[in-house]
Amino acid sequence: MKLWSIEGNSQKLDGGSMFGNAPRAMWTKWATPDDLNRIPLATRGLLATPLNGKTVLFETGIGAFFEPKLRERFGVQEDRHVLLDSLRAAGFEHTDIDVVVLSHLHFDHAGGLLAPWEEGRAPELLFPNATFVLSTPHWLRAQRPHPRDRASFIPGLCELLEATGRLEFVEGARAPSLGDAVRFHHSDGHTPGMMLAEILGPRMQDDGLAHGGVVFCADLVPGLPWVHVPITMGYDRYPELIIDEKLGFLADMAAREVRLFLTHDPGTALAQVVRGDDGRFSATRTSATLIARELHAEASS
Repeated sequence: MKLWSIEGNSQKLDGGSMFGNAPRAMWTKWATPDDLNRIPLATRGLLATPLNGKTVLFETGIGAFFEPKLRERFGVQEDRHVLLDSLRAAGFEHTDIDVVVLSHLHFDHAGGLLAPWEEGRAPELLFPNATFVLSTPHWLRAQRPHPRDRASFIPGLCELLEATGRLEFVEGARAPSLGDAVRFHHSDGHTPGMMLAEILGPRMQDDGLAHGGVVFCADLVPGLPWVHVPITMGYDRYPELIIDEKLGFLADMAAREVRLFLTHDPGTALAQVVRGDDGRFSATRTSATLIARELHAEASS
């Protein structure tokens, strides 16, 4: 199986919102804001094939579905659908994708499901041959969002997805379309029902668990600075819960040498998480991109 990092549209968001409880004097050491206090962010997907005999895309980035005024408001930098260009550069079209795994349906993770905005044209769903995998709790949240995060969801997207008849809901650790190749971890701190998909590694240890895989971290660990457990985002629904979830998650990933795939970090797609003698986590062995990278190489490189 080979892995590609698939770049989507880039975005700039307010640094104070992205770093939540961290003071500006701290977070400006990690990210340089522009004159509007915004920091650069990626919206990156992960492509894996063959995975359980399928071509699988983990997330679609923010895409280009916003009309121009909203594109400017939310800091989307390109007007074209960058994810489609990136797929094509890797040798794929959106029609080649068999499964799209969605950690959650916030627009910066699911907007790439839609064709680029055109004046007078109704929203159009891409990926006509794909099964769309997401969690039942988050599907319910997306249909009835709280006023606090209603603006994070795309109006009409749930209806478009449901009309395909190709939705697949996950409640436990496995999805039927992905079999035993992927294990799902569940998180409620950022938004109820968010899923973190772990592509299981090739090594089995005495604990009976897979080692050396890759996990799509979604918004539990959006980038390298958030490996520091106390750092949360202003967008997180339950900050104390996400800290507790992150602590257990990173301890597990470090113990099993599962690499972190980061969707929002502008310079790093993949990192190994390690735990120091002081109990703190840090990232090492980082990679900016993945291009047809063999999964077994992640365990030894």
